[in-house]
Amino acid sequence: MNLRIIYLATADARGHLMRAQLLVHALRNAGAQVTVLTTSVPGQRFLQQFDIEAQVLSEHYAVQFDDRQNMLRKATNRNVAHYLFLPGRMLRDIWQLQRLFRDADIVINDSFHPALIYMGMLPVWRRKVVHIYGTSLKVALLKNFEGMWSRPFARLFGWIVGRQLNAALACIEHDFACAIDDTHAPTLYRLPTPVALATPSSSETEDGAAVYLNPHFSDPALADALTAGLADASVSAHLVGEGYAGFGDWLAVDRLWASRAACAKLIVSAPGMAALSLALVYQKPILLILCDQPEQMANAGQATQLQLLHRIVTWRGDAADFQRQVTEATKQLCAAPVPNSDGSLGLERAQARIDAWVNRLLALKVDHTCQ
Repeated sequence: MNLRIIYLATADARGHLMRAQLLVHALRNAGAQVTVLTTSVPGQRFLQQFDIEAQVLSEHYAVQFDDRQNMLRKATNRNVAHYLFLPGRMLRDIWQLQRLFRDADIVINDSFHPALIYMGMLPVWRRKVVHIYGTSLKVALLKNFEGMWSRPFARLFGWIVGRQLNAALACIEHDFACAIDDTHAPTLYRLPTPVALATPSSSETEDGAAVYLNPHFSDPALADALTAGLADASVSAHLVGEGYAGFGDWLAVDRLWASRAACAKLIVSAPGMAALSLALVYQKPILLILCDQPEQMANAGQATQLQLLHRIVTWRGDAADFQRQVTEATKQLCAAPVPNSDGSLGLERAQARIDAWVNRLLALKVDHTCQ
């Protein structure tokens, strides 16, 4: 019997959705039946660009950001509280999900959707739930209420969430730089963030920068300063960002962006797991736009520890200052010696990551049957 999978990918940004479309296509190619859910209409449209049709569960749960991708903590906590406790929100989603559970072997939660965290700890459903999340995102989640509540209560919250996650069938933590490690203790697996396979694309980025900013970036001043800074460094730019669609030369979505990034002189993005994985796998320098988003701040710190070829720029509200930061950082990255980048080796690394995920997910049904 083919494995029947429900894959819920939250649409807070686009990293979850990019990972979902990579894995859904790979799982379907391996013979699995996969139904996809997401949490917003824009997220649904994004997945359609990658030939994935998804149902929208509901749009009530979402992390809140400003137009420079800084996390709005109070607004996020208020939104989550409303989702958990107002009638017709989480309970409604659980009602919809429980009907899908009946015909599913595995239900994937990517990442931390409250309805599936709750369902994943209850005996009637928990043996089907698989939580997928970035290591830095889990740390950020558990620390979210520190400073707002008393330390004992914050620790209690972290303990409760940890217990809920551990009650599920399995958890898969991913990180952009970890090795393929399929050991478990007893149901926790660690895998490197999956990366798109680079395909032959136009050569427009070979001497330029492949820029991607997720939809939370929409401040025109930041976009203008970024492009001006790259131009001052004599670097052309291929610009992708839903928040800037129709603004100058920006595209909303480019399904070949990962391929363009793999052959670009430079990658420009916020320090999300997907962008850092691309830089690492395809051996590309990366310019990181750092914002007040806890997990991405942790990712940037890890990039420094690993000595990944990168520079960090920060928007402080001063366009001229940001433009100077971008120009200086770009010149430094373009002047730095780059490791010999063998395209075929990058493809092998990317394929190995995807294969590890598919093998692990397909094996969960077998592991569960043997328990």
